[in-house]
Amino acid sequence: MTDIDQAKEAVRDRVWRRLIDGDGAPDDSYGKIPGFYGAEATAERLAELEEWRRATTVKANPDWAQRPVRIRALEDGKLLYMAVPRMASLEPFFLLDPETLGASAEEAADKRGATQFARRVGVDDMRPIDLVVCGSVAVNRSGARIGKGAGYSDLEVALLIEAGLVTDQTVIVAPVHPLQVVEGDIPETEHDFSVDYIVTPDEVIRCTNPRRPRGLVWADLTPEKIAAIPVLAQRQNAE
Repeated sequence: MTDIDQAKEAVRDRVWRRLIDGDGAPDDSYGKIPGFYGAEATAERLAELEEWRRATTVKANPDWAQRPVRIRALEDGKLLYMAVPRMASLEPFFLLDPETLGASAEEAADKRGATQFARRVGVDDMRPIDLVVCGSVAVNRSGARIGKGAGYSDLEVALLIEAGLVTDQTVIVAPVHPLQVVEGDIPETEHDFSVDYIVTPDEVIRCTNPRRPRGLVWADLTPEKIAAIPVLAQRQNAE
């Protein structure tokens, strides 16, 4: 584990503990993207943003914390791409089209519902993304963020950047509990992206330091990680 990895883990540990101790999330949230209390109110606040109203395509993580945002996206008629858990498919995204759903928004936006009602797509079959909703453990007001350490959010965004589907015009949002907003620096590496907005149940924070990687950073990927994610293994074999 590098010094940066250790520093990130220290931030995660601190935030998980204060979130649980401060009754911001259930006791079993340690080690996860926390399903924080107030996620529904956060989704409502996000929906008030002009950037949300303009967006026609939204990409979101499959975490429980983002379920209210996924539901709202479908209710608002937006095309929703939801990452397949652990990117365990050559087609690593679910496509949820509100015009053709065979279920309610609540059912379809759930991980189990997406498996049943959505079809899987690869980046070649996706439309440009207007807004990305990323699950996070911690964020700071400049826009730096970290997840639980598995790196899937970074890989999803990097794939979409390489495909030209996420650009500098794409808005990236982190819906979180106020206790997940930290003061001070969050360590960043070449593959990390920052967010444009932090949204909590209480406020919207416009971040000042937008940052996007150029794409996949192969040097940061272990052979085990590449082998475990079919789309990465396929790309590596094609090179």
